[in-house]
Amino acid sequence: MSSRREKAAHIRRLLETEGASVRANTTMFNENRYEVLDGFDEYEDLRDEAREIKEDAIERIPELIEQVRGSVEANGGEVYLADDAADANAYIEAVCETADAETVVKSKSMTTEELEVNDHLADAGVDTYETDLGEFVIQVADEAPSHLVGPGIHKSRAEIADLFNAEFAPEEPLETAEELTAFARDYLGERICEADVGMTGANFVAADSGTIALVTNEGNARKCAVTPETHIAVGGVEKLVPSVAELAPMIDLIAKSATGQEITQYVSLLTPPTDSPLIDFDDPDTPLSAQTGERSFHLVLVDNGRMAMREDEDLRETLYCIRCGACSNSCANFQHVGGHAFGGETYTGGIATGWEAGIEGTEGAEPGSLSPDSAEFGDLCTGCSRCVNACPVKIDIPWINTVVRDRRNRGAEPNGIETLVDGLVPDEERAGMDLGKRVFGNIGTLAKLGSATAPLSNWLAGSGPARAAMDRWVGIDHRRDLPAFQRETLRRWFANRASVPAQTSVDGEPREAVLFPDTYTNYIEVERGKAAVRTLEVLGVDVELAPVTESGRAPLSQGMVATATSRARETAAALEPFLERDRDIVVIEPSDVAMFRDEYEKLLDDDTAARLAEHSYDVLEYVYGLLENGADLGALQYGVGPVTYHSHCQQRTLGLEVYTEAVLERLGYEVETTEAECCGMAGSFGYKSEYYELSQAVGDSLAAEIEEVDAETGEARQIVASGTSCLEQLGDLLDRPATHPVKLIAPDPNR
Repeated sequence: MSSRREKAAHIRRLLETEGASVRANTTMFNENRYEVLDGFDEYEDLRDEAREIKEDAIERIPELIEQVRGSVEANGGEVYLADDAADANAYIEAVCETADAETVVKSKSMTTEELEVNDHLADAGVDTYETDLGEFVIQVADEAPSHLVGPGIHKSRAEIADLFNAEFAPEEPLETAEELTAFARDYLGERICEADVGMTGANFVAADSGTIALVTNEGNARKCAVTPETHIAVGGVEKLVPSVAELAPMIDLIAKSATGQEITQYVSLLTPPTDSPLIDFDDPDTPLSAQTGERSFHLVLVDNGRMAMREDEDLRETLYCIRCGACSNSCANFQHVGGHAFGGETYTGGIATGWEAGIEGTEGAEPGSLSPDSAEFGDLCTGCSRCVNACPVKIDIPWINTVVRDRRNRGAEPNGIETLVDGLVPDEERAGMDLGKRVFGNIGTLAKLGSATAPLSNWLAGSGPARAAMDRWVGIDHRRDLPAFQRETLRRWFANRASVPAQTSVDGEPREAVLFPDTYTNYIEVERGKAAVRTLEVLGVDVELAPVTESGRAPLSQGMVATATSRARETAAALEPFLERDRDIVVIEPSDVAMFRDEYEKLLDDDTAARLAEHSYDVLEYVYGLLENGADLGALQYGVGPVTYHSHCQQRTLGLEVYTEAVLERLGYEVETTEAECCGMAGSFGYKSEYYELSQAVGDSLAAEIEEVDAETGEARQIVASGTSCLEQLGDLLDRPATHPVKLIAPDPNR
């Protein structure tokens, strides 16, 4: 397993060498996707349809395998079901040997990357040429793909020019994109004409007809499929769909999700072996109709752990993936560092964790039991959930990453200090998991202790020896400021304050709510909690404070699923009496709202999870609802002038940022909401020494946007942010503090 220092150095190098190109390309993909989906009213219906198709197909894989075997054989081709990579490669080598092949031309295929087909054929004496431009670039560079769709997005035009000029020594140095493309087209065109075997992937395979769908932008796939006499198509068993009828929503979605196109340049539906005439490039005078010879076709369907993934309740969803890369494009961490950090041996981005867990386990290990080395990249998933909205088949990618993280935690062997810590922490985990994760997962316990001993705890935590120890043993970066614990907690303040008259809503009926005081609000940002109480009460709400502060978010973010489940059950039990009295649950921290509305369905029984989801509200969402129902806007603090608002990631995913914007605008603020969707802090992520610089790089993009707005308006606008992590990060990055919106609108306590 890499050390924190090694991981930090690796990320630092990639930020410097590949970050700019990755950022530019993923930004382009994202902007194109937003544009093409704007006004595309059928999008959500298509996503639902595509999801249903994949669920049905994965359920029916054994049946579809037998069906496609019959279809392809009836067409004159052959089907081979490969158990694993070695089995698939042996079959492919045998086909090449039968064809007396010296060269193979390939179109883009992540499954053949997974199998390492090129290396295997090279060992067998067969030259293999990638004909997709991006794949060709990284083949020449001898690098791994950095993106599911754009394998070479980490390279700039200048870098590709230097690479081609050094490798091929053209008469005139190549410089422009047009020159590079023309050179590659001519060079690869010659390889295609000379090839003995053509190999393609398969975006989808229709079982009833044996039809293969190839979705590309370069047209090279169809050339590889029909120019040589022998065509090998390689795809995982998850590529099967019942019929061509199921292809329409898939093809519509894949282009829009991947690159933001209405449709790709080429959509090829082939039912091989095709009946197109063979071409003898050495005999150009003979008409094509007079050419003789027979085509052969081999469909290699690959298991390699997929059937075991199908039986794995948590990894099964991975098989719904249509390889569009939208999860990568929408991920702030990926946008800045790319797939050579956020990726495994084959796959990249958030969905890669599921693939690598299912297919890249250690030798002899069960699928899903990753070695720590091959799974560490999954820690770059911060659980923000933006990828879920971007995924065309609605895969819960953060949950897959969480589950695999949990399996890693439970598979680690303890050392001495971890064994000692195991007896001191109140969680459900076993000794051996990373000490830093365990500390962050138990932040509620630490905050309780820190508050009880403040201000001594703050002085001690900030001392040089303590910071050095935290950096070394826990991985808390010494450059990151620590929060200050408050001696008086929100709950203590609430219990000791003067009694408040019973509140009456505008319609005369009492509006009752229970405020959930998250760990930060209760022990650190106490003034924020007080502001929330005052705001709700002045709008006619009778407020009680929940007796619990931990939703389970902290342990869940560290992959501590058992502990998160325990915390969720405790929270649900504590809130149940309030729900029985018809009290609404008002939540200040957006990540806790996401727990109640989304994650609890994985941790609690269906009825309990649904009940909590239905009655939970973001605090500004709740304020908006009160105002809509006649509450007195004049009771709140009016504002003057412009504010720049940064919404929390999960708040955006849930579509809740609009309520904060609306309330602030009603109170007289000119609101400019940031386009940057992530601040880079992501809870504990920004504290970790191995990820500190990546966190700052993501944050710098947000800060640059804010400063650009300031420059355009000629003034330093007030900064407002909803998330605790966002407030911390913005406070570190900018020359002025950021404010939670509830503090901005709360009535003056002295008036």
